[in-house]
Amino acid sequence: MPENKMEQLLEQMTVEEKVGQLVQLATPFFRGATDRGEITGPMVQMNIDEEDIKNTGSVLGASGAKETKNIQKVHMEESRLGIPLLFMSDIIHGFKTIFPVPLAIGCSWDIELAEKSAAIAAKEAAVAGVHVTFSPMVDLTRDPRWGRVMESTGEDMFLNSEFARAFVRGFQGDLDNEKYKVASCVKHFAAYGAPEGGRDYNTVDMSEWMLRENYLPAYKAALDEGCQMVMTAFNILNGIPSTGNEQLMRGILRDEWGFDGVLISDWGAVKELIPHGVAEGQKQAAEQALKAGVDIEMMTSCYVNHVEELIQEGTLEESLLDEAVLRILKLKEKLGLFENPYRFANEEEEERYILSEDHRQASRDLAAKSIVLLKNDDMLPLASDKKVALVGPFADSTDVLGPWSWGGRAEDTITVKTGLKEYLTDENLLVANGTGVEEGTEQQIKEALQAAKQAEVVVLALGEDSDMSGEAGCRADIRLPEVQLDLLKKVRALGKPVVAVLFNGRPLDLREVTENADAVLEAWYPGTEGGNAVADILLGKVNPSAKLSMSMPYSVGQVPVYYNSYNTGRPKDAPDAQERYVSQYLDIPNGPLFPFGYGLSYSQFRYSDLQLSRETLAADDTLNVSINVTNTSDLAGEEVVQLYVRDHVGEVVRPLKELKAFERISLEAGESRTISFKITEEQLRYYHANLEHKSDAGEFTVFVGTNSEDVLAKSFRLQK
Repeated sequence: MPENKMEQLLEQMTVEEKVGQLVQLATPFFRGATDRGEITGPMVQMNIDEEDIKNTGSVLGASGAKETKNIQKVHMEESRLGIPLLFMSDIIHGFKTIFPVPLAIGCSWDIELAEKSAAIAAKEAAVAGVHVTFSPMVDLTRDPRWGRVMESTGEDMFLNSEFARAFVRGFQGDLDNEKYKVASCVKHFAAYGAPEGGRDYNTVDMSEWMLRENYLPAYKAALDEGCQMVMTAFNILNGIPSTGNEQLMRGILRDEWGFDGVLISDWGAVKELIPHGVAEGQKQAAEQALKAGVDIEMMTSCYVNHVEELIQEGTLEESLLDEAVLRILKLKEKLGLFENPYRFANEEEEERYILSEDHRQASRDLAAKSIVLLKNDDMLPLASDKKVALVGPFADSTDVLGPWSWGGRAEDTITVKTGLKEYLTDENLLVANGTGVEEGTEQQIKEALQAAKQAEVVVLALGEDSDMSGEAGCRADIRLPEVQLDLLKKVRALGKPVVAVLFNGRPLDLREVTENADAVLEAWYPGTEGGNAVADILLGKVNPSAKLSMSMPYSVGQVPVYYNSYNTGRPKDAPDAQERYVSQYLDIPNGPLFPFGYGLSYSQFRYSDLQLSRETLAADDTLNVSINVTNTSDLAGEEVVQLYVRDHVGEVVRPLKELKAFERISLEAGESRTISFKITEEQLRYYHANLEHKSDAGEFTVFVGTNSEDVLAKSFRLQK
């Protein structure tokens, strides 16, 4: 006998109805949608008909309470068994109130504010009728050529894991009992952030040791926090596309980790098993994906056209279909859709909550905490009585929301010009574009130079337009476009103080920028309130406190460049290193231009008196680490205190440093505080050659400081 209502419902379903639950189609396919467009062509291409759509289980991209309720109403009227639709969408860094891109949020090192941003996004999405968000993206990223680094929180496994948990808490909360929450989908499983050459959708090839040591922990952290859904990655992993990778999906995800939630393909990824060369056609692609455990096929029709046939001929067991459908039904039940198919969709609450003042203020706060001060030769903050020339393609641009902000609108977006007008008079603010993002005219440059000549200080707003990063936004040359660098140099030649403010979705090669500017602010894509946040930083209304969550390369020729790398047998910095025969470049440094964890403040902080509570750590004990941090300036500020550990001798090589803890603190002018951390044996574990996760006795060094390079150090021994 079936144990619960969903199993009873499953028993009543035909095979055709079951297969329909495994299909996800975009909004225009559905009756009840405002604009079905020219949907007949795609229906013919996908070999689906109106009956297939009636059985479909989920909708991609629909939003707006009126729209989702209408689609759901028509669907429920036509559904034989009254099975509601799931509405899913890409709510990555905000719904209508757009927050900074995740890479920028990572630079905030502010876990609470990150969680709050996800909760606000969930609330806006929920009242608009969305049930599931395809977030968080927790792929570990070490190559800034890859366009999707902007979706990740950076290069460190520990920091990514902390943000993964925060985002899941924010989006989901207590999904059963809390209002205005949406189910969360962690992506992209697995190792999508390591494509060869930094090129999207490309090959990933790594050992299982590397996979487990660095790339899997953040996915596991999201699932441990209760994440309801997982999305497959586009890439192959060690020769097998993730969407058809049974060892990865059933072996690790389901059997080893015990994940019993819904697994969804990325857009078209089931059918892409064919061009990958592991499936002869759609029928074999459907077989491989379902056997691998993929429950929902997004925007291709391999399942709807072939699963029933595969079952009839005995290639697939119907039990595989049943378990996939049951997982989907249970998620719908968990979301309360059988009791209320419209859930929180509410036109009046859309008006009340979306882009509310509270939401906009939270976006402004997080943007300010995400802007990294990279250089400041006594230029910032600016005095409000200074005459400022604001020039560059982002001076008055609304293209500061970044990729995956489809719900954001230009008319709701604060530009840098608008933000500065809050603090500067019209007489003290001169504005000229100077160039476009990738091209400009002599007249534009002339106007910019005229404005600059009249000013006491020039603020150059430079960067990438949003199409230059994000999915499929990969670049081999990660410098600013030549026309912008030319504008910067011409302004510099005037002899005026120069502040560069950068809007971009990836770490860039900024050598020419730092050489030609007195101060550099990395603003990323800061979101709806970005212009206000930039102005807050420039005028000193907010003291910058962000720290890089991804290293800034000295040159693209270094990448991937990351702080927690391994030593070679001939390290460049060894005491007995030879001049030539060491691991080095002949033409550039080994290290990045700006390291992981780096970021300046208008305050200055001194670290002193690093203390360990003991020189040895027993396996069942705790080592206390304390350090004194003093704000030596006359301005209150926030600092991110970072703790790293090095394991000097392991069965396999260990990183030169690994982030193990951090704390964001506020200090008044002249204030000192002792910050304490705890280290346990569990934090010192790593994957051995046999993939056993354990620690080894021996010497360790603790590093504490303001970034991954500027640290104090003391050693201890682990005894076992």
